Amino acid sequence: MKAALLEQAGPIENKPLQLREVAEPAPSATQILIKVGACGVCRSNLHMVEGDWLPNTPASFPIIPGHEVVGTISAVGSAVTHLAVGDRVGVQPIWKTCGVCQYCLSGREQLCRQRQITGETLDGGYAEYMLAESAYAYPLPDNLSFEEAAPLFCPGITAYGSVSKAHLTPGQKVAVLGVGGVGHMVIQMAALTGADVYAVTRSAVHQAVAEELGALKSFSPKGSGGSNLSDNAVDAAIVFAPSDASVAEAMRIVKPGGRIVLGVAQNVGLLDIGDERTVVGSVLGNRQQMREVLNLAAAGKLRSVHADFPLAEANEVLGMLKAGKIRARAVLVP
Repeated sequence: MKAALLEQAGPIENKPLQLREVAEPAPSATQILIKVGACGVCRSNLHMVEGDWLPNTPASFPIIPGHEVVGTISAVGSAVTHLAVGDRVGVQPIWKTCGVCQYCLSGREQLCRQRQITGETLDGGYAEYMLAESAYAYPLPDNLSFEEAAPLFCPGITAYGSVSKAHLTPGQKVAVLGVGGVGHMVIQMAALTGADVYAVTRSAVHQAVAEELGALKSFSPKGSGGSNLSDNAVDAAIVFAPSDASVAEAMRIVKPGGRIVLGVAQNVGLLDIGDERTVVGSVLGNRQQMREVLNLAAAGKLRSVHADFPLAEANEVLGMLKAGKIRARAVLVP
């Protein structure tokens, strides 16, 4: 099978991903083999490919990246009874967890210390075929194409988890900082709570996307020109802008007693929380939340804004992402 293989990390400009012929894997008893229909392209893929997370990630070389994967089951292991060959399924970043720790037993398996990550600790979806644990594969709604569905399995579940932690109620005001692959779904999910949603992004393209998807108005971060939100303007902020300055911007615009959800790793430094602002991190979501994301998309309440590219252009697509030229989410199609 063809796969975009990462044999050594390096700048994306040097095209570190190599399109190779590799052996098609075979599923163990609890696994399924997926014929990949589409795989979303995440900024974390770029970080891994360029070596930003070495020596911890990836677990080893060579590795096939890609963790928001959808396709058709082509083979099942001997112990798999709830899925069958021909079923359309999707897989999110969490490939498998231990199932017995306090996090797994309390419905927070995304925090499991033994979790395995698709495309980081084992091969992912930048390929024609991929193995998955059957307990972590999700049937796809019939009315979603592979290209539409793929971004639901990282941006979708990540957005859902972050919005749930913002504790929004109808009539509250929430700012979404960063309107890219995840942020454009946060806009939609926040609007579903009945809150008034405002976008904060430097990009005129992303401002237009935000307003198309339900933001009442878009603003620029303070100091970057354009119109800015005033101090203490919103009840909550959800941050997916990949810059440390976005945390300070969130602290500025959130009211005393408000809530700030950080969906990307940030260098937050020392924060003034004397006015009882709450700052909370968010990572992905659990399996039940993933099912709810799929239900929202099937009902037409959540959609992915995506641009589709052939797998052979993986390096070029990651380069476009690095340069800020992806409108929301890029999707690779084998």
